[in-house]
Amino acid sequence: MKRKLFISLVCCALPLLSAAQDMVKLVPDKFNEYALNYYLPYTVADIEFVATKTVCKAGPYYKYAKKYLGVTDIVTEDSETWTIESVCMVPRGIADTGNRYQLTFKSGQTPYIYVNPEGLIYSINTEPEVVATACPPVSSDESGEIDVSRVLSEELLMSGSIAKMAEVAAKQIYRIRESRLDLLTGDVDKMPADGASFKLIIAQLDEQEAALTALFLGTKSVERVVKRIEYCPEGDVENEILFRFSDFLGFVDADDLSGAPVNIAVTVTEKGEYPVDSKGNVVELPKKALAYTLPGKAVITISYEGKTYAEEELPIAQLGVVYGLDATWFVDKKAPANAVFDATTGALLRLGR
Repeated sequence: MKRKLFISLVCCALPLLSAAQDMVKLVPDKFNEYALNYYLPYTVADIEFVATKTVCKAGPYYKYAKKYLGVTDIVTEDSETWTIESVCMVPRGIADTGNRYQLTFKSGQTPYIYVNPEGLIYSINTEPEVVATACPPVSSDESGEIDVSRVLSEELLMSGSIAKMAEVAAKQIYRIRESRLDLLTGDVDKMPADGASFKLIIAQLDEQEAALTALFLGTKSVERVVKRIEYCPEGDVENEILFRFSDFLGFVDADDLSGAPVNIAVTVTEKGEYPVDSKGNVVELPKKALAYTLPGKAVITISYEGKTYAEEELPIAQLGVVYGLDATWFVDKKAPANAVFDATTGALLRLGR
């Protein structure tokens, strides 16, 4: 069963959707003809790419930074650069519409199952165990935007040249530094009324100095951009191109040669097999069984320009086989059985009474 690759791109720090969802409890009754329908899962890999976009902007007076401020570590031209910061993979189960099953009971029998809104089975005769899995949250952006309009004095604006404007701005910086030093040493005619006022004045001086200094040094802002992919592993794959990544443009389409390919490889390490008896014969599936999955496993590797960013062995439902439990166990009048299933793979997690 072929499934499409789903890609989304966001410029925020939202985590992947949790597996926790509202559960639906189904019970057999005359309205559903004493039949409970459910699906087994299909395993997808939620892959989250976090890239760092760095934007540098040169200040209008950068040529005078060394002369007036004595600094050389400055931004001399506008630029935008991108780097891949991290890659995270989380397996998740979705309802496999090709794996629909039905449990049929008799009037008076009272088993129940829990499914999610899509009909994916979680448990029978017991509460489900929902484990929320998600990639770690992305840290907030480091903004380098500075509002310089508030420090553009009349003297600065009336200067007749860039050189003169730079000279005036530098003098303002030194006046601010002197004012702050006088406050810190108490060398002023009147000190602020209280500690809060003192901190506010210092903060305002700091902001003014930062804005004026940016006219010489330039600014740098960092934005984290998240690209999310829902990948559907179905077998061995060797270096499939998910998309391309450019140092100057960031995430680009797979056919955009401005970027280098970001590859995914899938290596099946284990395929689910039917259980066998002591003689090596396959144990027959019980009639009208409660179906579950014996999943397989695969190693999924994400690489870019020769570097491996993520490599994990994940359990995969579609690499396994469907087996089942005797449904009569769950309607035993004396000690009805209960079971919990892995919503990601459909595997049996726990069977009890």
